[in-house]
Amino acid sequence: MTQEQTYQVVAEHGDVELRRYAPCVLAEVVVSGSAERAGNTAFRPLLSYISGRNRSRVTLDMTSPVLQSNEKLAMTAPVIQQATTEERWMVSFVLPGSREIEDYPEPLDASVTLRAVPTQDAAVLRWSGRWTSSNVSRRTEQLRAVIGDAGWTEAGEPRWARFDPPWKPAFARRNEIVIPVSIAS
Repeated sequence: MTQEQTYQVVAEHGDVELRRYAPCVLAEVVVSGSAERAGNTAFRPLLSYISGRNRSRVTLDMTSPVLQSNEKLAMTAPVIQQATTEERWMVSFVLPGSREIEDYPEPLDASVTLRAVPTQDAAVLRWSGRWTSSNVSRRTEQLRAVIGDAGWTEAGEPRWARFDPPWKPAFARRNEIVIPVSIAS
């Protein structure tokens, strides 16, 4: 059984859950290319990191989901930003346990970085099936509509969560769109 990222369901609005995610630490890799290929490209360095390719040679348990989001990069000085012509994606593993970032081993691969994420509220839509750009786009728009109807405010970029290995039949795969939100008290 793979350990999952810790959260609590705060509310439900139709098929959408409002979740409060516990703080966590992510191991991340930024890759270029299509959304469909990004997860495969980033998987190897992330798997190597949790398999012991780190300063301490410590292995870490695999968790789920694998997260992916579109990476926004500043191309010039911090005051000016430009869009790039290539697609860039941040692919992340949620590291197991509830440790502080300094308690995880330092990656040996410079493409792998660690990042602490504080407690976060997010709207989440779950679906089964293939993870394709068209499915992700359609589900993201569906989730955004519910966020508006519920009176929540988007507080970050969408991320896509995949819970199952690629060899699992598509109809049985668990996928989620997760959008950080702020809710009125």
